[in-house]
Amino acid sequence: MFRNNVIHVIIPAYNEEQSISKVIAEIPHYVDKIIVADNNSTDNTVQASKEAGAEIVFEKQQGYGAACLKGIDYSKQFNPDIIVFLDGDYSDYPQDMDLLLHSITEKNYDIVVGSRVRGKKEKGALLPQAIVGNFIACTLIKFFWGVKFSDLGPFRALRFDALSAMCMEDRTWGWTVEMQIKAAKMGMKCDETPVRYRKRVGKSKITGTFLGSVKAGWKILYTIFKYSFRK
Repeated sequence: MFRNNVIHVIIPAYNEEQSISKVIAEIPHYVDKIIVADNNSTDNTVQASKEAGAEIVFEKQQGYGAACLKGIDYSKQFNPDIIVFLDGDYSDYPQDMDLLLHSITEKNYDIVVGSRVRGKKEKGALLPQAIVGNFIACTLIKFFWGVKFSDLGPFRALRFDALSAMCMEDRTWGWTVEMQIKAAKMGMKCDETPVRYRKRVGKSKITGTFLGSVKAGWKILYTIFKYSFRK
């Protein structure tokens, strides 16, 4: 039963003052530690997170992966069993965490990705550029490493020992795909489960702009081909 495990939630956040308290409030009570990795926010994200009950770590270098790495570095001193990654924009449903954790604790998976593609989506929540990008990236992962995914969604859970073995490196938008590639290359037990998805609060820093979409897409493809040439 996953409630017998030490579970930490890491939320990378950049200027999410309008949504972060809603996210934290809906995280299941069995979670032992909620860590918000603030990525140089200029609004009230930090105070809102503290008031909602989260612990805060700071990462000055801008980048999704950099914030996640900072959260991991803080978490590991408390020896968690499972780490869950969750976005701070209120697009994910924290209540669906049960689904991911069940696959890890009851079915012995090492990593479980919450699939927005397979789950129930609010109309307009998953933008066309994200749908196309996911399809291309997941097709390439299947081609190179033989593991089938449908999404690179940020909502995911991992055994902490599996996460540590990955030696994650990416500090920007190649983070999620790097994790799935390494899990596939290392022969880890990978799963995905449908999760609900809604329109985020505020405008996306990535898919919300043309330039952001291009940069993220380029980094994801670069990461895939970089690891395809590594033994």
